Amino acid sequence: MNQNRYQRQITLDGFGTEGQQKLSQAKVLVVGAGGLGVPVLTYLNAMGVGTLGIVDADVVSLSNLHRQVLFTEDMVGIPKVIAAKNQLAAQNSSTQIHTYQTFLSVANALDIIINYDIVIDATDNFPARYLINDACVIANKPFVYGALHSFEGQVSVFNYKGGPTYRCLFPTMPAADAVPNCNENGVLGILPGIVGNLQALEAVKLLAEIGDVLSGVLLLFDTLTQRTQRMKFKLQPGNNEIKTLATSYEFDCELPLKSVEAEEFSTILVEQTVELIDVRTVKEFQRQHLKEAKHIPLGELTDRVAEVDLETTVYVICQSGVRSKKAIVQLQELFPGKDFVNVTGGMNQIKNYVDTY
Repeated sequence: MNQNRYQRQITLDGFGTEGQQKLSQAKVLVVGAGGLGVPVLTYLNAMGVGTLGIVDADVVSLSNLHRQVLFTEDMVGIPKVIAAKNQLAAQNSSTQIHTYQTFLSVANALDIIINYDIVIDATDNFPARYLINDACVIANKPFVYGALHSFEGQVSVFNYKGGPTYRCLFPTMPAADAVPNCNENGVLGILPGIVGNLQALEAVKLLAEIGDVLSGVLLLFDTLTQRTQRMKFKLQPGNNEIKTLATSYEFDCELPLKSVEAEEFSTILVEQTVELIDVRTVKEFQRQHLKEAKHIPLGELTDRVAEVDLETTVYVICQSGVRSKKAIVQLQELFPGKDFVNVTGGMNQIKNYVDTY
């Protein structure tokens, strides 16, 4: 541990050499290297956390840069875990950084999480959060939660010393289109920085064993009014007794779905004419779309189904691949024998391979 580097922290009453030593020995897993993950990683790395793990399957895109300030323009197209590791290593060469260029899944969650002291949820979707929660309960690891919605943010700490879990606050997963993420609803660039830093602060408190941890408390922050609120919640029976992961943490779909990865679909677009239905909102479509797409918002799909060319394979796309799944369920109910294919990752992924308008 470099005493001179961390002198300002070491001289802080209530933290000192003991607190710094605890950080240097700590292992923190950050799931997601986007808007929330970037400030978390940047500050934990700068403050001297000894080992950081980064889980993310995405690549840097131009639309990330207004909020993911660890990345630069020349990193567009590079996997986020690689870009982040390079930047963090330049910031603090003493940190051990482990990267996982993958989505967290039922198959790998426990194998990855077991190696860390705490987990920080920097994702933007409900299935990932429920998976992180259940894996942390099984592995007995606390996890720091952060979420964004429009101009508001949330922070809490779950599964800390037998305290409430994520399922105590959100017992059941909402519908796929109930709460749009920042890719669909937009986000003010500074908000992930604020919430991510609050998550990093909770992680430091956990690791150094200082202050009052936000266990059993949901902190709500409104950027437009600079107001915070605190909502208390309690452990619910059975939520800290999970023994095995569910078989899947995807949004419920009533019928099996065919899908195509974005890179493969980009090749299909070049080689053949396709029937592509974009089910996003009008604003989303106007902001960015594929020239091949026919725009039918999800809420209008059943009324406008006659506009869909059923004589060929129908591909369906949205922003992240969630609403398109719901659209396909609706279409399969109307046309049980017809092929409908979901574009995995939606516009968030396909824009890395083809031009948009």
